[in-house]
Amino acid sequence: MYLARKVVGNRIRYFIRESYRDGKYLRSRELCDLGTDPSDYIVYPGGNAYYIDEVVEERLGSFGQEPDADELEDIFWCFVDPEIRYAVGSFRQRGKKKQTRALSREDEERLQREIHLFDKRRMHYLRSGEIDQSRIGRASPRLFAVLCDKSRDEIEQHFLNMETDLDPYEHKRYVYVICDLQRFFTQLSAKIMPEALDQDDVDRHFLAEICRLNSDPSFWQGMNKGGGLHEYMIRYVIMYFDTEFQRSSFLDDYLRNFIDAKRFYTAPAKKSSVNLDEAGTLFGVTRASIEKMTKRGLTRLYRRMAQKLHPDKGGDHDKFIKLTETYRDLLNRTK
Repeated sequence: MYLARKVVGNRIRYFIRESYRDGKYLRSRELCDLGTDPSDYIVYPGGNAYYIDEVVEERLGSFGQEPDADELEDIFWCFVDPEIRYAVGSFRQRGKKKQTRALSREDEERLQREIHLFDKRRMHYLRSGEIDQSRIGRASPRLFAVLCDKSRDEIEQHFLNMETDLDPYEHKRYVYVICDLQRFFTQLSAKIMPEALDQDDVDRHFLAEICRLNSDPSFWQGMNKGGGLHEYMIRYVIMYFDTEFQRSSFLDDYLRNFIDAKRFYTAPAKKSSVNLDEAGTLFGVTRASIEKMTKRGLTRLYRRMAQKLHPDKGGDHDKFIKLTETYRDLLNRTK
């Protein structure tokens, strides 16, 4: 069983639902309507004690459910009085059993096969915060185990809860990542600074991707989504268009580039096709200076020019990206 929320009219209503097997699909059904305030079903007999009203168990019992106290406590925990949560929270965690069973090869293969790529991207970002999704294939299957044996509705409710931890300034970047929009662009900035891309192009690819996902039967797994864009997809449209990309600082960009350069694996360097005359003009020096420059000297020059051209310093987006791409090309050919 799990707690689900849904906007009805202008208010949020809460429900207890369960996922169940129906042929080859996992579907969901409502077991109990908790109304707009589930805390109404929490009884406080005194002190730090509390329990869930028996009427909830009676309603669940009519569906053949016999939940134990821990299961109901998990569902209602976020509605318990904050002072009591603070007082008993540590004891509650101690009583929970930790799952330490290692995943078998069959379990790992099943997770890789059954978990949709969109779900993997969401979980990967929410756990790591990484924009670059190229390493998602190397993520531990255990990261996605929590999504196994759940209906599409239960998975979406799970992500709804996780996404509440996102800061508002992250929303657009989060949607950019989970839709894997970087794959439509060849610029270096696509993986580190999406705000530098042509935003009209990004918008166009986003709308196409969200519509493609909305019509993907392998994603919905038999869930009746009706016509038009499903409400679970609408929230991403709102996230995307109601916020802007967070502006990164020069130090953030520099550190990210430095870390990328020090990773254990780097792709084979591409053969440089940089025009040295253009590079000299871009860096404000002569071609001869570029040809004689060491990597250390080039890096010093890049830092100085990047400070001037970075958008946060009032510089030009396109010139900054061109500077960074040229710098990387020059590093590949400089001794």
